[in-house]
Amino acid sequence: MQQGHINFTRMEKVIFGEPAAEAVKAEAERRGATGVFLLVSGTLNRETDEVEKVRQALGNLYCGTHDDMPAHSPREAVVACANAARDANADLLVSLGGGSTTDGGKAVTICLKHGITDVDGMEAFRTVVDEEGKRHFPEYAAPDVRQIVVPTTLSGGEFNARAGITNSKLRLKQSFMHPGIIPVSVILDPAVTVPTPEWLFLSTGIRAVDHAVETYLSIDSNHYTDGACLQALKLLGDGLPRVKADPGDMEARLNCLMGAWMSMTGVITGARLGASHAIGHILGGSAGVPHGHTSCIMLPYVLDWNASVNGDRQKDIAAAMGQAGTPLSQILDDFIRNLDMPRRIRETGVEESDLPRLAENCMLDDWTFSNPRKIRTPEQVMEILKLAY
Repeated sequence: MQQGHINFTRMEKVIFGEPAAEAVKAEAERRGATGVFLLVSGTLNRETDEVEKVRQALGNLYCGTHDDMPAHSPREAVVACANAARDANADLLVSLGGGSTTDGGKAVTICLKHGITDVDGMEAFRTVVDEEGKRHFPEYAAPDVRQIVVPTTLSGGEFNARAGITNSKLRLKQSFMHPGIIPVSVILDPAVTVPTPEWLFLSTGIRAVDHAVETYLSIDSNHYTDGACLQALKLLGDGLPRVKADPGDMEARLNCLMGAWMSMTGVITGARLGASHAIGHILGGSAGVPHGHTSCIMLPYVLDWNASVNGDRQKDIAAAMGQAGTPLSQILDDFIRNLDMPRRIRETGVEESDLPRLAENCMLDDWTFSNPRKIRTPEQVMEILKLAY
């Protein structure tokens, strides 16, 4: 008999299929905001009118924009945005863009609450993982300035009370976790995803597939999360090829956004994930590989490495994807290749000589320790990295 806990978040609302600018204005008014600060993708701000639509809709509620949040949300960019938002007297933050603006915005709300004005001031608020993989959370007050997110990619981080922020000095991505940093609302508008580069939209879609697969195979899996994972895979399995074939297919884009949301059901309710995500965090923060690409590369190899302990569960997913009898790793390998995504670490420019450092850094990520097939040494991580290189 299953036992467990389902933990729900402090998110209040998800709005889908409505124009983003109008939905942002309605949410700002609902919250009584008087100073709405935008943290947005620089490309989206400079090369499209999507950000300007939000500014125009907000009218006199708008108080400023920051459009410099590089990949993997470095501390320096987080603090720069927080300082600008503070100077603008912001009382609501809207993030419009990919995962970096989403996670960066979560950390910005911490900085605003606790008067952090330089990168070193963030250190006391990060989550620490000990040698046994146990997370230690510092205690601090929840932010007062809440965040609304309008995602333009499919990484799903907007549904999580966890921010991945890069310590540039250490070249290491670190977690900042607190129930109060979850966005207050999320707006899923397929139209604002159209300017997103194809490789980024599709690769983050595989990130969402990774969420669903590793949640279904999690040591914390349960009937509630199982159903959400299989539906997420159905939506993403249908939607991603449709978007590649026709970038203007709004229904397919919305299906992908909804699939990405559902793929996060386990993550946000307490399910621990495995080595694909753990290694992905390190390939991103320590080697600069885009997060979507880390999932494209790592997931099938991790599945092969784990098959000795969860092969039967992998067969369930294969059957749900309409390919019973075919190894799940092969199904996903074919699916990812058909989207023209990378499948080897070497394709990202990472040198083989850097793998030992990356393996060591993986021992600092808590999800390394919750992989279904136990990992307790860097040498075991190296086995997977060598498969994938």
